Amino acid sequence: MGQFKSYKILTVGLVFLVLVLCFMMPWPEPMIHWLPQPSTAPEYVSESIDWDSLPQELPNLTSLLYWPTTGEDRDDFLASTSPRTSTYCLKGPAHTTFTLGSNLEAILVARDHRGRAKLHGGDLFRAQLLGPELRAGVPGEVKDLENGTYLLSFPLLWAGWAQVQVRLIHSSEAVRVLQRVWREKRATVDFRGYFRGTDGPLETVICNVDPQSTGAKGPTCQYKDVVSGESWFCAQPSTLPCNALVGHSSGSYLKVTTSHDEALLAGNVTDQKLPSGVPPILVLPAAQGNMSNMGQKLTQLVYSVLRLEPRASNIIALPSRPPCSPGHLSPKPSGFYYQDRWHSTFCSSRSFPTVDSILNCLAGRIVYMLGDSTLRQWWEYLRDTVPSLKPVDLHVTYQVGPLMAVETTRGTVLHWRAHSWPLRSLRTPVASLHSVARELHGLAGGPYTVVVLGIGAHFTTFPPSIFARRLVGIRAAVKALLDQEPSTLVIIKLANTGYKSVYGSDWLTLQVNRLLQAAFVGLRVAFVDAWEMTSTLDVPDNIHPRKLIVRNEVELFLSFICST
Repeated sequence: MGQFKSYKILTVGLVFLVLVLCFMMPWPEPMIHWLPQPSTAPEYVSESIDWDSLPQELPNLTSLLYWPTTGEDRDDFLASTSPRTSTYCLKGPAHTTFTLGSNLEAILVARDHRGRAKLHGGDLFRAQLLGPELRAGVPGEVKDLENGTYLLSFPLLWAGWAQVQVRLIHSSEAVRVLQRVWREKRATVDFRGYFRGTDGPLETVICNVDPQSTGAKGPTCQYKDVVSGESWFCAQPSTLPCNALVGHSSGSYLKVTTSHDEALLAGNVTDQKLPSGVPPILVLPAAQGNMSNMGQKLTQLVYSVLRLEPRASNIIALPSRPPCSPGHLSPKPSGFYYQDRWHSTFCSSRSFPTVDSILNCLAGRIVYMLGDSTLRQWWEYLRDTVPSLKPVDLHVTYQVGPLMAVETTRGTVLHWRAHSWPLRSLRTPVASLHSVARELHGLAGGPYTVVVLGIGAHFTTFPPSIFARRLVGIRAAVKALLDQEPSTLVIIKLANTGYKSVYGSDWLTLQVNRLLQAAFVGLRVAFVDAWEMTSTLDVPDNIHPRKLIVRNEVELFLSFICST
């Protein structure tokens, strides 16, 4: 009996020792590291950025995000640039016929509401050359001469009629407001964090990218992704611990502007057409550029009355281009529309007119789309266009994902999921929020793996350093994936045009796209320039563009897949 008691004591002791060792053992950390104790919100200091992991262009944000001087800060609204008095005209002698493949240039003079010429630059103008009858369009280059005048340049890439159109997106004075808010405010939006206790009580607090922006008077909870290093902060609930966070959603838009700021950003002076300053022009094939007036009239008759189609080489100016492959920066313009189809200027993009042509391209591919709702439009377009591509109900919040569709006969799988914080969304479980860097670290890659990243739109409400810091982790993850499996295809979708407010203006999106392009310099990735594809046709801007534009974005994306 005494011996039995000794064994019993020894057994209990061993069990106790095992339990102690279990608690002491360094188990793998979960996706989000929950700090065991709430931390008191310190004076906010930006987290250190491993700039060495990025190319030279990105560390110097001041140089990378350079914008011409926008003049002095004045409260005189009438001194701001006006879309009604600003003018443009052809540079050089006026004429109405041009040669296919040449360039058209115009000079724009910015003027204020009193009609006085501006003496400084900094306005955000958008120029387009449109061919309405041909359903054509190409973005124009706008060069700020920083003295109140702008040089507009348009490549003439199709034969037929064309018309210059110029819009004032934001006056230089409005840009100054955006610059100030973007660089000086920690955040222009906040978020909600939902905490639930074991016995059912629920608390809702404010969360954000840094402790100060949570509005917390006391301690804050910090959540850190151990793979990407991304941090998130919530005000400490009054009765619940930090690890009781279960839900996330959008919060409020913060008041960050004065009444004068709002006048400069108002709809009547934002994204407005300038009065037409260049009459319609006729672009003729090169062989007919020096024709007599009679010959020009005959050409016009052929193109616009009889609507006969000459050889393709005489219709659009596209030189021989290599297959669409990663590793090349696209020129400006990266392409143009003709007959509602986007033609890339740097690679031989293809059209996919049938379901079979799409399926043949995607056969055997596993596609991972990580980003925002504008990238989800690609997933939705393919789901809706290919009947045999069947969605799988994963019982998640649709706005956040993950979403999946499968085509079993060709072995195609399409994934989409939203990036993590700071995601503006309906209420969704925190467990559904996965950082892009962590998702990439979990991929094996290979010749049948395609990764598409579409991020940026949700970062215009924070200083540029927030997005730059996020790109550090994403670039490192992309580089690691390509080093591991160089045959993996990685595509970067630039952010769309569409927003026109202090929370998400096109000017802000333009800066985000600069960061995106600089972050991936030197890596073998491909770019889809959604900025140009959404700003080239004469259609209203929409952050979620119409199907015509989405189709062309997807076809360029498929062109990269089919060429690899």
